[in-house]
Amino acid sequence: MKEILDNPAWHALRTHNRGLGTVQGECAYFLPEVSPFAAVEGEALAGLPALHEAIPFDHNVIFVSNENVEIPRPWQLLAAIPGYQMIYNGPVHPGSDGPVIAPLTTEHVPEMIALTSLTVPGPFSTETIRFGHYEGIFDNNKLVAMAGQRMHPGDYAEISAVCTHPDHLGKGYARHLLLRQVNRIQQNGEQPFLHVKADNARAIGVYESLGFKIRTQIFFYVLKK
Repeated sequence: MKEILDNPAWHALRTHNRGLGTVQGECAYFLPEVSPFAAVEGEALAGLPALHEAIPFDHNVIFVSNENVEIPRPWQLLAAIPGYQMIYNGPVHPGSDGPVIAPLTTEHVPEMIALTSLTVPGPFSTETIRFGHYEGIFDNNKLVAMAGQRMHPGDYAEISAVCTHPDHLGKGYARHLLLRQVNRIQQNGEQPFLHVKADNARAIGVYESLGFKIRTQIFFYVLKK
Protein backbone atom coordinates (compact mmCIF):
# COMPACT_ATOMS: atom_id res chain seq x y z
CA MET A 1 0.00 0.00 0.00
CA LYS A 2 2.70 2.48 0.96
CA GLU A 3 4.41 2.46 -2.42
CA ILE A 4 1.18 2.77 -4.42
CA LEU A 5 -0.62 5.41 -2.36
CA ASP A 6 2.49 7.52 -1.83
CA ASN A 7 2.54 8.04 -5.61
CA PRO A 8 -1.06 7.48 -6.75
CA ALA A 9 -0.95 9.33 -10.07
CA TRP A 10 2.08 7.35 -11.25
CA HIS A 11 0.54 4.00 -10.40
CA ALA A 12 -2.88 5.00 -11.76
CA LEU A 13 -1.39 5.90 -15.13
CA ARG A 14 0.46 2.60 -15.21
CA THR A 15 -2.60 0.52 -14.35
CA HIS A 16 -6.33 1.28 -14.62
CA ASN A 17 -6.04 4.86 -15.92
CA ARG A 18 -3.40 4.22 -18.56
CA GLY A 19 -5.85 5.09 -21.36
CA LEU A 20 -6.29 8.62 -19.98
CA GLY A 21 -2.72 9.84 -20.23
CA THR A 22 0.88 9.09 -21.13
CA VAL A 23 3.74 7.26 -19.46
CA GLN A 24 7.09 8.27 -20.91
CA GLY A 25 10.09 6.70 -19.22
CA GLU A 26 10.02 7.82 -15.59
CA CYS A 27 7.40 10.51 -16.23
CA ALA A 28 3.60 10.27 -16.47
CA TYR A 29 0.79 12.75 -16.98
CA PHE A 30 -2.93 12.77 -17.69
CA LEU A 31 -4.44 14.40 -20.75
CA PRO A 32 -4.98 18.04 -19.69
CA GLU A 33 -8.67 17.93 -20.57
CA VAL A 34 -9.08 14.93 -18.23
CA SER A 35 -6.93 15.91 -15.23
CA PRO A 36 -3.97 18.17 -14.43
CA PHE A 37 -2.14 15.52 -12.37
CA ALA A 38 1.37 14.51 -13.35
CA ALA A 39 3.87 12.21 -11.67
CA VAL A 40 7.38 10.81 -11.71
CA GLU A 41 8.73 7.46 -10.67
CA GLY A 42 10.83 7.55 -7.52
CA GLU A 43 12.05 10.70 -5.81
CA ALA A 44 10.42 13.95 -6.85
CA LEU A 45 13.54 16.09 -6.87
CA ALA A 46 15.28 13.67 -9.22
CA GLY A 47 12.39 13.33 -11.66
CA LEU A 48 10.77 16.75 -11.87
CA PRO A 49 13.26 18.28 -14.34
CA ALA A 50 12.65 15.37 -16.73
CA LEU A 51 8.89 15.79 -16.31
CA HIS A 52 9.25 19.42 -17.40
CA GLU A 53 10.85 18.27 -20.63
CA ALA A 54 8.42 15.39 -21.19
CA ILE A 55 5.13 17.30 -20.98
CA PRO A 56 4.22 18.57 -24.48
CA PHE A 57 1.57 21.13 -23.45
CA ASP A 58 1.58 24.45 -21.58
CA HIS A 59 -1.30 23.77 -19.19
CA ASN A 60 -0.51 23.94 -15.49
CA VAL A 61 -0.01 20.57 -13.82
CA ILE A 62 -0.48 19.33 -10.26
CA PHE A 63 2.22 17.21 -8.69
CA VAL A 64 1.26 15.22 -5.58
CA SER A 65 3.77 14.28 -2.90
CA ASN A 66 3.58 13.19 0.72
CA GLU A 67 6.80 15.12 1.29
CA ASN A 68 7.21 18.88 1.50
CA VAL A 69 9.76 19.32 -1.27
CA GLU A 70 11.41 22.34 -2.84
CA ILE A 71 10.33 22.45 -6.48
CA PRO A 72 13.38 22.66 -8.76
CA ARG A 73 13.81 24.91 -11.75
CA PRO A 74 12.81 25.26 -14.52
CA TRP A 75 9.36 24.72 -12.99
CA GLN A 76 7.52 27.75 -11.64
CA LEU A 77 5.66 27.00 -8.42
CA LEU A 78 2.21 28.66 -8.44
CA ALA A 79 0.83 27.14 -5.23
CA ALA A 80 1.64 24.52 -2.60
CA ILE A 81 -1.59 23.28 -1.05
CA PRO A 82 -1.38 21.07 2.06
CA GLY A 83 -3.90 18.28 2.38
CA TYR A 84 -4.56 14.80 3.65
CA GLN A 85 -4.89 11.42 2.04
CA MET A 86 -7.63 9.44 3.75
CA ILE A 87 -8.36 5.73 3.40
CA TYR A 88 -11.39 3.63 4.23
CA ASN A 89 -10.98 0.36 6.10
CA GLY A 90 -14.52 0.00 7.43
CA PRO A 91 -17.38 -2.34 6.62
CA VAL A 92 -19.81 -2.18 3.74
CA HIS A 93 -22.61 0.17 4.74
CA PRO A 94 -26.15 -1.09 4.26
CA GLY A 95 -28.28 0.82 1.82
CA SER A 96 -30.61 3.39 3.29
CA ASP A 97 -33.49 5.53 2.14
CA GLY A 98 -32.42 8.87 0.80
CA PRO A 99 -32.60 11.22 -2.15
CA VAL A 100 -32.84 9.93 -5.69
CA ILE A 101 -29.34 9.51 -7.10
CA ALA A 102 -28.88 9.52 -10.86
CA PRO A 103 -25.93 8.58 -13.08
CA LEU A 104 -24.19 11.53 -14.71
CA THR A 105 -23.29 11.46 -18.38
CA THR A 106 -21.51 13.73 -20.84
CA GLU A 107 -24.70 15.78 -21.27
CA HIS A 108 -24.34 16.83 -17.62
CA VAL A 109 -20.74 18.04 -17.95
CA PRO A 110 -21.61 21.78 -18.16
CA GLU A 111 -23.61 21.50 -14.91
CA MET A 112 -20.82 19.46 -13.31
CA ILE A 113 -18.25 22.09 -14.22
CA ALA A 114 -20.52 24.86 -12.89
CA LEU A 115 -21.03 23.03 -9.58
CA THR A 116 -17.35 22.22 -9.09
CA SER A 117 -16.38 25.78 -10.03
CA LEU A 118 -18.71 27.04 -7.30
CA THR A 119 -17.70 24.59 -4.57
CA VAL A 120 -14.03 23.92 -5.57
CA PRO A 121 -13.66 20.27 -4.44
CA GLY A 122 -10.70 19.90 -6.79
CA PRO A 123 -9.90 20.22 -10.49
CA PHE A 124 -12.68 19.23 -12.87
CA SER A 125 -12.51 19.73 -16.61
CA THR A 126 -14.35 18.92 -19.82
CA GLU A 127 -13.39 15.23 -19.92
CA THR A 128 -12.86 14.45 -16.24
CA ILE A 129 -16.04 12.40 -16.44
CA ARG A 130 -14.03 9.75 -18.31
CA PHE A 131 -12.72 8.55 -14.94
CA GLY A 132 -16.20 7.13 -14.47
CA HIS A 133 -18.90 6.33 -11.91
CA TYR A 134 -20.14 9.90 -11.50
CA GLU A 135 -23.54 10.28 -9.85
CA GLY A 136 -25.59 13.26 -8.80
CA ILE A 137 -28.63 14.54 -6.97
CA PHE A 138 -31.01 16.94 -8.71
CA ASP A 139 -33.47 19.48 -7.34
CA ASN A 140 -35.99 20.86 -9.83
CA ASN A 141 -33.85 19.42 -12.63
CA LYS A 142 -30.76 21.27 -11.37
CA LEU A 143 -27.64 19.39 -10.28
CA VAL A 144 -27.07 20.21 -6.60
CA ALA A 145 -24.67 17.46 -5.43
CA MET A 146 -22.30 14.98 -7.02
CA ALA A 147 -19.47 12.51 -6.49
CA GLY A 148 -17.43 10.17 -8.62
CA GLN A 149 -14.09 8.46 -8.95
CA ARG A 150 -10.72 9.65 -10.19
CA MET A 151 -7.33 7.96 -9.84
CA HIS A 152 -7.45 4.19 -9.87
CA PRO A 153 -4.01 2.86 -8.90
CA GLY A 154 -3.84 -0.91 -8.55
CA ASP A 155 -6.37 -2.19 -6.02
CA TYR A 156 -7.29 1.31 -4.79
CA ALA A 157 -9.92 3.68 -6.15
CA GLU A 158 -10.13 7.38 -5.34
CA ILE A 159 -13.45 9.02 -4.56
CA SER A 160 -13.44 12.53 -5.97
CA ALA A 161 -15.46 15.65 -6.82
CA VAL A 162 -17.63 15.27 -3.72
CA CYS A 163 -19.56 18.53 -3.56
CA THR A 164 -22.91 20.06 -2.67
CA HIS A 165 -24.38 23.37 -3.72
CA PRO A 166 -24.26 25.82 -0.76
CA ASP A 167 -28.07 26.15 -0.82
CA HIS A 168 -28.43 22.41 -0.15
CA LEU A 169 -25.90 21.79 2.62
CA GLY A 170 -27.05 19.92 5.72
CA LYS A 171 -29.35 17.51 3.85
CA GLY A 172 -26.96 14.53 3.94
CA TYR A 173 -26.39 14.51 0.19
CA ALA A 174 -22.61 14.10 0.43
CA ARG A 175 -23.02 11.20 2.86
CA HIS A 176 -25.37 9.29 0.54
CA LEU A 177 -23.15 9.87 -2.49
CA LEU A 178 -20.00 8.89 -0.59
CA LEU A 179 -21.50 5.66 0.74
CA ARG A 180 -22.57 4.62 -2.74
CA GLN A 181 -19.04 5.13 -4.00
CA VAL A 182 -17.57 3.25 -1.01
CA ASN A 183 -19.91 0.31 -1.61
CA ARG A 184 -19.22 0.26 -5.35
CA ILE A 185 -15.46 0.17 -4.78
CA GLN A 186 -15.62 -2.48 -2.07
CA GLN A 187 -17.93 -4.68 -4.14
CA ASN A 188 -15.25 -4.54 -6.82
CA GLY A 189 -12.75 -5.97 -4.31
CA GLU A 190 -10.85 -2.69 -3.98
CA GLN A 191 -10.19 -0.12 -1.25
CA PRO A 192 -11.55 3.43 -1.28
CA PHE A 193 -9.35 6.45 -0.62
CA LEU A 194 -9.62 10.18 -1.18
CA HIS A 195 -7.76 13.47 -0.91
CA VAL A 196 -8.93 16.57 0.91
CA LYS A 197 -7.49 20.02 1.54
CA ALA A 198 -6.15 20.41 5.07
CA ASP A 199 -8.32 23.48 5.75
CA ASN A 200 -11.59 21.80 4.70
CA ALA A 201 -12.70 20.89 8.22
CA ARG A 202 -16.32 20.29 7.20
CA ALA A 203 -15.39 17.67 4.60
CA ILE A 204 -12.83 15.99 6.88
CA GLY A 205 -15.50 15.69 9.56
CA VAL A 206 -17.92 14.04 7.12
CA TYR A 207 -15.28 11.59 5.92
CA GLU A 208 -14.24 10.66 9.45
CA SER A 209 -17.87 10.12 10.49
CA LEU A 210 -18.16 7.54 7.72
CA GLY A 211 -15.03 5.65 8.71
CA PHE A 212 -12.26 7.27 6.70
CA LYS A 213 -8.95 7.74 8.50
CA ILE A 214 -6.09 10.07 7.69
CA ARG A 215 -3.29 7.99 6.23
CA THR A 216 -0.75 10.71 5.54
CA GLN A 217 -0.32 14.41 4.99
CA ILE A 218 0.01 15.27 1.34
CA PHE A 219 0.95 18.32 -0.72
CA PHE A 220 -0.51 19.46 -4.02
CA TYR A 221 2.02 21.48 -6.00
CA VAL A 222 0.54 23.56 -8.82
CA LEU A 223 3.29 23.95 -11.42
CA LYS A 224 3.71 26.03 -14.55
CA LYS A 225 6.17 25.38 -17.33
